[in-house]
Amino acid sequence: VLMAMASAIDAAREEIKNANEIDIKTAKEKGLAPSLIDRLMLNDARITAMINSLHDVSKLPDKIGHITQMWKRPNGLLVGRMVVPIGCIAIIYEARPNVTVDAAGICIKSGNTVILRGGSEAFHSNKKLAEIIAGAAEKAGFPKDGIQFVATTDRDAVDVLLKARKCIDLLIPRGGAEFIEKVVSMARVPVIETGAGNCHVYVDDLADLEMAAAIVYNGKVQRPSVCNATKKVILHEKIAARFINMALPKLREAGVDILVHESAANLVPGAKLMSDADLHEEFLDMRLGIIIVPDMVDAIDHVNKYGSHHTDAIITSDYERAMKFLISVDSAAVNWNASTRFTDGGEYGMGAEIGISTQKLHARGPMSVSELTTTKFVVLGSGQVRK
Repeated sequence: VLMAMASAIDAAREEIKNANEIDIKTAKEKGLAPSLIDRLMLNDARITAMINSLHDVSKLPDKIGHITQMWKRPNGLLVGRMVVPIGCIAIIYEARPNVTVDAAGICIKSGNTVILRGGSEAFHSNKKLAEIIAGAAEKAGFPKDGIQFVATTDRDAVDVLLKARKCIDLLIPRGGAEFIEKVVSMARVPVIETGAGNCHVYVDDLADLEMAAAIVYNGKVQRPSVCNATKKVILHEKIAARFINMALPKLREAGVDILVHESAANLVPGAKLMSDADLHEEFLDMRLGIIIVPDMVDAIDHVNKYGSHHTDAIITSDYERAMKFLISVDSAAVNWNASTRFTDGGEYGMGAEIGISTQKLHARGPMSVSELTTTKFVVLGSGQVRK
């Protein structure tokens, strides 16, 4: 089924790009930020990435029906856990049309059906992609209506999904913090929260500063509009001036707008001071905040207070400090000497992802096939009765 979907997308590249052009034109007319328009855009490279994602997911192990644990009781009963699908999964998402394909592929691989409700900005792109993959899946033997697309931009449709307890087993929202908070507060169906990414990189005084500069540049510049981009840099006071002198020229040349905490104001003259709201904000553009701290404990405290529990990183050559940071930072992903941009199902070898959970139940971090399953108990007997 997934290979049929991939082939259908490949054969319909021009249709997909034509539909996407309508969304891009509308977005420009509305004056949307360039970073948001970038999230909407589908070119040949991104279409190929969707196809490759389906190929990757198709190669993942099939776990549905497997008994992962089994133990024998004194009375001879065998008690086990069997992997089963969750059921009907609804995805409500904003902007990025590749989610249409990734979400459908992961849901099918994990034995679920899926309802897709994309944002109005990408309506034509999402609708065209959903038509293509649903048709291909049905021809390959997947149940009719197993992939459904909510073909309206009416916001009342979202309210219907949020309250459909007897029809939807799990709802996953993807988007900005305000949107996700609305879904979580209003939903009557189970929700996995995919939080915003106010991602920090802490550069320790025992860091390789050239490595740190490269990691920060990659995390901020490669694709600033995504959740796993680096939004803030925390610098140990002993290396702050050296790092700033080394890293800022290249960042500014790339168009990065530097904001500073009051602790860094003297080292970056003329930079805008961050407010408390700025410290909490997920900068989905070329803004980058700089904070200076006296030690790693203060860095950890700052991350846990202002971060969004998505992805944070430490750059250091000291093993003990790295381990303390990895243990103490309360985020779904914590990196040592690696860019925040790696928090991604594909980069983790999980195939594609349906979202990055920042909650602790039922899944945390990038969610792929395994995270969209549950288990049930199976009990094998030979006539036992309870005494």
